[in-house]
Amino acid sequence: MAFYPHMLAGTAIRRVAVLGGQRIPFARAHGAYAAVGNPDMLGAVMRAMVAKYGLAGLRLGDVIAGATIKHSKDFNLVRECVLASGLDPQTPGLDVQRACGTSLEAAILVANKIALGQIDAGIAGGVDSVSDVPIVYPRSYQQKLLRSYRGRSLGARLAPFFGLRPRDFKPVMPAVVEPRTGLSMGEHCEQMAKTWQVSREAQDELALASHQKAAAAWQAGFYGDLVVDYEGLAADNNIRPDTSLGQLAKLKPSFDRSAAGTLTAGNSTPLTDGASAVLLASEEWAQARGLPVLAWLRYGKAWAVDYVGGHEGLLMAPAYAVPAMLKDAGITLQDFDFYEIHEAFEAQVLCTLAAWESADFCRERLGLAQPLGRIDRAKLNLKGGSVAIGHPFAATGTRIVATLAKMLAEHPQARRGLISVCTAGGMGVTAILERA
Repeated sequence: MAFYPHMLAGTAIRRVAVLGGQRIPFARAHGAYAAVGNPDMLGAVMRAMVAKYGLAGLRLGDVIAGATIKHSKDFNLVRECVLASGLDPQTPGLDVQRACGTSLEAAILVANKIALGQIDAGIAGGVDSVSDVPIVYPRSYQQKLLRSYRGRSLGARLAPFFGLRPRDFKPVMPAVVEPRTGLSMGEHCEQMAKTWQVSREAQDELALASHQKAAAAWQAGFYGDLVVDYEGLAADNNIRPDTSLGQLAKLKPSFDRSAAGTLTAGNSTPLTDGASAVLLASEEWAQARGLPVLAWLRYGKAWAVDYVGGHEGLLMAPAYAVPAMLKDAGITLQDFDFYEIHEAFEAQVLCTLAAWESADFCRERLGLAQPLGRIDRAKLNLKGGSVAIGHPFAATGTRIVATLAKMLAEHPQARRGLISVCTAGGMGVTAILERA
């Protein structure tokens, strides 16, 4: 049998450079971006990328991005945004979706193609709009319309309409629950908080820090070259620099409304609209165009847990993905200068940290002789997290990649940073960036 050693890979694995990113300000749902949708927002980010990095007329190897919630008419969302971006129209586009991990997964996919020599450069990104969700009619109405369409005679085409009922016209909003459990992500996270005994106070303290760090980063100008104005908005509009522990403590629980509830609107991510993207390339491609390398995307890992059978909490997959990735890299949890852990809920962050510190969890679930240990909280989400900045589901991953790459580039003593993103469906996506 013939052997073709280089069908999918070149002669050597190449390093993957993170050259930077762009995003629009993240906006609370049904506010600044209420009149636009996913194509508009992702298109704006794509055009900003082309302008910032001098990509007009260039053919990139691939553009991979996606949205968690999108209209059926946007089935070819990314390719359409490429065609309107200013890139060479021969640049392909690919839609992907892994819930909140979508754009980080997209970055790993682009990076893999670059590392294997299939392409030299590509863009990864994500977008989501809660203000422009698809609203459909019940399946009963859909089925009647299709039966009418399939009718061979006038009578057969009219007959289904005689069976119409008022309930057929009641709009169906996108579900916000896990299909296999009927519970929302917040309800699942409440269960996790109880399992790991994470207090309301600890969650509120982390939420306050998220707002304070995000506000300080904006005030210091950190986000100035990462965010472009859009629809009259110049900065993320969910950040509350004036909030306090006292104000957060007054909020009522959002999911478990009893006295035992700990998750609130203050320590959970708000519904958000937004888009983000990053430019990845080989070292040679970057050098040829005079683009500085901010960081290297070195490792990535996706994982899933059995939340349906009750064996693990819905959002605990990163607790498994990170140690598996650390094993790949041959380093420990403490070997990082920055930790970017997506704040779907502050309880999720705290449950994950508690799991890594637990000797029982690490032994029984991860098969480790010793716990992974504690991280230095002073290195966590230094420019603010999702609770403050907002969380347009598919856009969060590349928002974090661009932020972390810039942080690594600005700190000569820094070596590497960790990214951890939990997702719906009991999954997680993680990555390691190293300073160039």
